[in-house]
Amino acid sequence: MCRNIRPLFNFEPPATSNECHDAALQYVRKISGFTKPSQANEEAFDHAVAAISEISEQLLHRLVTTAPSKDREVEATKAKARSAQRYAS
Repeated sequence: MCRNIRPLFNFEPPATSNECHDAALQYVRKISGFTKPSQANEEAFDHAVAAISEISEQLLHRLVTTAPSKDREVEATKAKARSAQRYAS
């Protein structure tokens, strides 16, 4: 999976529409191989991003869990610590 796409489910506060859009954009970029599509492909690219973003939001709203929500700040701190350990020189 693309490293820029982060899990969005079961966080407090919940994922925003912008986060779903950003994840969809990264996904479409990854599978299409385009960072920025040509004019000929722009409409298809934008349509795919919008559709995947909408479906992702629907999925997140329908998923259920009994696990407690994760705190975004705590998870970000853990990720920074893992990164610092991984890239320590």
